[in-house]
Amino acid sequence: MSKQELPVLAAECCTPLIAEPIAEDETTETARAFKALGDPIRLRLLSLIGAQENGRQAGDGVCVCELTVAFTVTAPTISHHLKVLREAGLIDSERRGTWVYYWIIPATLKRLTGVLALPDTLPRPVPCPPIR
Repeated sequence: MSKQELPVLAAECCTPLIAEPIAEDETTETARAFKALGDPIRLRLLSLIGAQENGRQAGDGVCVCELTVAFTVTAPTISHHLKVLREAGLIDSERRGTWVYYWIIPATLKRLTGVLALPDTLPRPVPCPPIR
């Protein structure tokens, strides 16, 4: 899958799940991003990238050489996990010579945050009649 084909979750579409049902066409990309974050290595990679200032700047990025030293798994395993994060639209990358640099995609993180957010006002639940 090329970078042009990567799904990017729309940042302006952030209706919380509990405010109204999520649209069917949004579920695939949203679930893919959450699934990518369901792995401890990928969650840590995203955190390591986002924790560095240059990892929060599109086009700047964190070198993969800085990421692999934080893990006991092999470099190909790290590359696989970075690919999953990239295909989920959570990070982007650019090759510079022999190294690849990664940065987070804030719009996707905002989208995921918005989906899980609690709205300021929720409809009051209808009380159930007592069981007799």
